[in-house]
Amino acid sequence: MKTLLACALLALGSIAMAGDVYVPGRVDSNGVYHPGYHRTTPDNTPNNNYGTEGNYNPWTGKTGTVDPNKPPRNPYAPRYPR
Repeated sequence: MKTLLACALLALGSIAMAGDVYVPGRVDSNGVYHPGYHRTTPDNTPNNNYGTEGNYNPWTGKTGTVDPNKPPRNPYAPRYPR
């Protein structure tokens, strides 16, 4: 019975963490260190990301604030007004 319970808990823990990816820290070309972090596995679905409204990030303890119905920001648009 204990073996069955241990297997069930192990399987449940594996399923719960299956959507996480660790992004390791890095040093950019200016010598600035950017620490590593956890994120959800990329899948082109905005509704299941940690930053989306209604979701909770277990690694930081923060709730999401990004509106899933808003289109993504254009990565090629200038960041600052000219």
